[in-house]
Amino acid sequence: MVAVAICLAVYARSKAEEIAPLAAAPVAEFSGPQAMAYLERICEIGPRISGSPGMAAQRALLVEHFRAAGGRVSGQAFRTEDRRTRKPVHMENLIVEWHPDRKERILIGVHYDTRPFPDRDPVDPQGTFLGANDGASGVAVLMELARFMPALPGPVGVDFVCFDAEEYVVGSRDPYCLGSTYFARRYVADRRDNPRLHRYRAGVILDMVADKDLQIWQEQQSVMWPDTQPVVAELWGVAARLGVREFVPRPKHTVHDDHVPLRMIAQIPTCDVIDFDYPAWHTTADTPANCAAESLEAVGRVMLAWLRDQR
Repeated sequence: MVAVAICLAVYARSKAEEIAPLAAAPVAEFSGPQAMAYLERICEIGPRISGSPGMAAQRALLVEHFRAAGGRVSGQAFRTEDRRTRKPVHMENLIVEWHPDRKERILIGVHYDTRPFPDRDPVDPQGTFLGANDGASGVAVLMELARFMPALPGPVGVDFVCFDAEEYVVGSRDPYCLGSTYFARRYVADRRDNPRLHRYRAGVILDMVADKDLQIWQEQQSVMWPDTQPVVAELWGVAARLGVREFVPRPKHTVHDDHVPLRMIAQIPTCDVIDFDYPAWHTTADTPANCAAESLEAVGRVMLAWLRDQR
């Protein structure tokens, strides 16, 4: 009996040793350096103004990337008139669906166009605007998040939406947020025609999230609207749990961003995750040199953990 007991003990220990490495295997985490590499790759294209060759090149890059990661990618084309030339301009939102069979969904949105000119630049307001932080940073976060989406647990699906023409503006009278406004109106019309279509439980806009000195305060409207308050509380709660101090749990500034038409027109409870205080904003200095992998990682970690928490 002693010999049998010893054999059983040895067997149990050997099986535990086989299982232990699997149980202790770390969960894959968001990589800031990889996201930074994506940001730099986007900026290598140059300006990505709505309707431009640069935008077309970026769109092709993203379609290939997201499809290779397993997403279902579609375009949502629309046209507007250039107020300067009176010529029509092709614009196109990019939609990436993860787990499209899940009817309850989360929307993560970014704008992927760049401003036509760096109008706040004190030296060269008609120069080249690269939009490393203001445009490429949110897209880079989505590109890195993509590798986690096929294995996302739970019953909730996720859509990445790259909005075109968030700031296709030159003069003070030009409208902002054309892409998100078009998307919101289409969403309302589609659900009116077919109420059984998917429903967005919540939305988050990521904008200017790569500043080296990242400070993400809570946007005033996102805190004020009753239906978006829980989204803000969840995100900043996740940041506190992870020890991500770049998320400051206090409101500051009101911003008219893509979250406004999503919430006001489509009634999707959408908050804005944005760094308001970026010295290179709308200047020629908005380049990868003023962005940081650590900032992208801070935001990406919070977003990934929040998506994994959805039940």
